[in-house]
Amino acid sequence: MTKIKNIIYWVATGLLSIGMLASGIQQALRTKAMVDLIIPLGYPTYFLTLIGIWKILGVIAILMPKFKLVKEWAYAGFFFIMTGALFSHLAMGNYGIKEIIGPIMQAIFIILSWYFRPLNRKISSKN
Repeated sequence: MTKIKNIIYWVATGLLSIGMLASGIQQALRTKAMVDLIIPLGYPTYFLTLIGIWKILGVIAILMPKFKLVKEWAYAGFFFIMTGALFSHLAMGNYGIKEIIGPIMQAIFIILSWYFRPLNRKISSKN
């Protein structure tokens, strides 16, 4: 069972990292596609730079060994960003596949990666 958990972790983490890094770079650079996606939601364009940099740093934190507490914060931040994106699109009536599926799939990858991460990447509580 440990081998299956490890495979699930690395597949989910790989897909999460690719998605977050790709969108983070596009957001940090404020590409037209990202600006066109965020403007209808009512967010300012400088918000893209902030989220993009957070995503890039979060990917680095999750992939690096050690720094377990930073990993927890990165997972939490990713989850808040993706559920916030989903809620924002739904609240504005954007029910398109691109607007809904992306955040849902990333949220699933976040949960799977966090849940199946190896013990050496978890914070252990010592009672």
